[in-house]
Amino acid sequence: MSIFLVLFGQLQPPDSSDIRILRGHQLPITCLVISPDDKYLFSAAKDCSIIKWDVESGKKLHVIRGGKKGTEDSHVGHTAHILAMAISSDGKYLATGDRNKLIMIWEATTCSHLYKFTGHRDTVSGLSFQKGTHQLYSASHDRSVKVWNVAENAYVETLFGHQDVITGLDSLGRECCVTAGGRDGTVRIWKIPEESQLVFYGHQGSIDCIQLINEEHMVSGADDGSIALWGISKKKPLTMVKQAHSCHGMQGLEQPYWISSVAALLNSDLVATGSHSGSVKLWKCAQGFRKLEPVFEIPLVGFVNSLKFSNSGNFLVAGIGQEHRLGRWWRIKEAKNSICIIPLKKTTVLFPPTALNFLSA
Repeated sequence: MSIFLVLFGQLQPPDSSDIRILRGHQLPITCLVISPDDKYLFSAAKDCSIIKWDVESGKKLHVIRGGKKGTEDSHVGHTAHILAMAISSDGKYLATGDRNKLIMIWEATTCSHLYKFTGHRDTVSGLSFQKGTHQLYSASHDRSVKVWNVAENAYVETLFGHQDVITGLDSLGRECCVTAGGRDGTVRIWKIPEESQLVFYGHQGSIDCIQLINEEHMVSGADDGSIALWGISKKKPLTMVKQAHSCHGMQGLEQPYWISSVAALLNSDLVATGSHSGSVKLWKCAQGFRKLEPVFEIPLVGFVNSLKFSNSGNFLVAGIGQEHRLGRWWRIKEAKNSICIIPLKKTTVLFPPTALNFLSA
């Protein structure tokens, strides 16, 4: 089957009245995922809870409440900040990871608890299922990547290489995953069968988030305010935008807004970035993925801790918090701990990947 790239013609900025806001978590949203059929949304927060939402109605379908510290043995669920979440491509399994080094596996349909994976020695900061399989990749502040077989409730292997905490992880259909290595300044591609890794350099600050756009390209964001677009065959970024969300502070003491989340619409040229700058920004990968061009901004107050495009591309979901997902450096009092469902009005044209060179010429 041919893979087609969705190239966006005209994407219209949504009216603020069209953005739907879901509230249910008491503390900042840290991560979220959308079910493969775009009908359901799962969110998690610093209050250690998980909520399953109906996208169309905005209603809560299930709440897995967080437990108090010290109740780990008796409470079914998390008792520490949840920082990572993933759903399998068949919508069967939901995985969540927390600051207590634990990975919980849930049945996505009923939200019933299935397994608990232990083995990481520090905060679980990234989770992703390989598409078309039940193989789960996990990343941690212990600097390791682990591989699990969720269907068989089994640990597979551990991979090492990063020199600092791993802050983000993503994967697609190939038996590999990509990670962001925080202050070690590297992005890495882990080839699981070969037990090898490719190392990429580009950002100056801590690389805090990463997302694959397709099997050949990825986007990352850092606390120096930069976003980078990468091709897997080059060790340096294809392009980089510095101060992507501008700066804040007094003149002479200005600091770039940290990039706290990135998202990409799979097999398209559309990317979104989040910060605490007061807006989510949409970007177009232009000139054959050699340039990032701004499309428009969506005003949102608070730390945009998680971004996900729906599989159809019809909407974008943002997880908002009064605080950054990884710490409490600032607090934006006027922000609401909430989930924003942002409709995307677009005209799309489908082209085979081979047409990219022609289109970008």
